[in-house]
Amino acid sequence: MSALDITDTDMDEYISRHQTIVIDCWASWCAPCLMMHHIIEELSEEMQGKVVFGKLNIDENRTATMKYQIMSIPTLLVFKNGVLVDKLIGVMPKEMLKAKLEVYN
Repeated sequence: MSALDITDTDMDEYISRHQTIVIDCWASWCAPCLMMHHIIEELSEEMQGKVVFGKLNIDENRTATMKYQIMSIPTLLVFKNGVLVDKLIGVMPKEMLKAKLEVYN
């Protein structure tokens, strides 16, 4: 399963619908974001059934960007049972990210 495309309009619905969801806040012009894209796609397959991954383009979704105070990208917002439990900023190796996310299962 690949990462879901999330927008300002449906973000709250996705957060409430999934027990654990990680939302990748990114932009098309951001080179580090593009590096994280492959890691997110791989983890969405490996962690299927445990964690849902979504992608939020900050240039197209200013409301969520402001609400969650996204100042640097890539930023991963981690929600557990509808509550923001972690905010991970910057690029990190796949295994490090996976280990950080497994705490929320």
